[in-house]
Amino acid sequence: MNFPEELRKRVEQTEEIIHKFLPEEEGPQRRIMEAMNYSVLAGGKRLRPLILHETYQMFGGRSDTVHLFMAAIEMIHTYSLVHDDLPAMDNDKYRRGKLTTHAKYGHAMGVLTGDGLLNYAFETAAAAFDCEEDAKGIKQAARALQILAEKAGIYGMIGGQVVDVESTGKAVSEKKLLFIYELKTGALLEASMMIGAVLAGASEAEVKTVEQIASDVGRAFQIRDDILDVTSTLETLGKPINSDDRNAKTTYVTLKGLEKASEDVEEISGRALERLASLPYKNEFLTELIRALVYREK
Repeated sequence: MNFPEELRKRVEQTEEIIHKFLPEEEGPQRRIMEAMNYSVLAGGKRLRPLILHETYQMFGGRSDTVHLFMAAIEMIHTYSLVHDDLPAMDNDKYRRGKLTTHAKYGHAMGVLTGDGLLNYAFETAAAAFDCEEDAKGIKQAARALQILAEKAGIYGMIGGQVVDVESTGKAVSEKKLLFIYELKTGALLEASMMIGAVLAGASEAEVKTVEQIASDVGRAFQIRDDILDVTSTLETLGKPINSDDRNAKTTYVTLKGLEKASEDVEEISGRALERLASLPYKNEFLTELIRALVYREK
């Protein structure tokens, strides 16, 4: 398998799916649709919907219902970035080389765009109930929606963001830092794999296993991000380096040092790949994707 070429093709397919579910820019409130679409289409790895789809296929899923959840989870991820960039949070003017949403449309519209994407994500995912005709499919869609809500909310991504905001500029223990990583970064990755498994009819034990895999991937991904923040260059990384140090944020590297952080990425990612290999279903592309994520250069 030519992984870079396969990745390019599958990201393009994911882009087409996401684009299909974006709102039409019409009506007196069309400005919000324009800002939402601008935010989603500004670029990105499309990691979460891609992992969701690959997990779904690994467990034998074949219905287009999965596309609704792929679009929904990318909308939620995008809304979190829109709000992260706001003056009250990170106050960033650029993301991926483009003006951030609030910088282009104004502070108030930035807030509303994030709100709109979050609500529209659930409107999109809930359309799965119109696609399912039997009790089993409806139950799977309901469980997937429940996972999406929990992992995006106060017990997931938002909860991690809260602790992260409150910890900025303060000494943070390893336990608290890993809690932030688990929720802020890991939760939506967990949702991606769990939803893919649930929609494909995986057992509860299998869903739990993919949750553990995604948790480890999220942790390794974030530690790798910390490493790149101090070892990479602006040109390679595509965003300012040493930003955590400038923002007085404790990271895994500041706690453990570069050598230990690199060793732990190896251990944690290795554990994730071992768990993935233990499943009775295989997806070579998903395995390579996880490996690429934790050893990325940008």
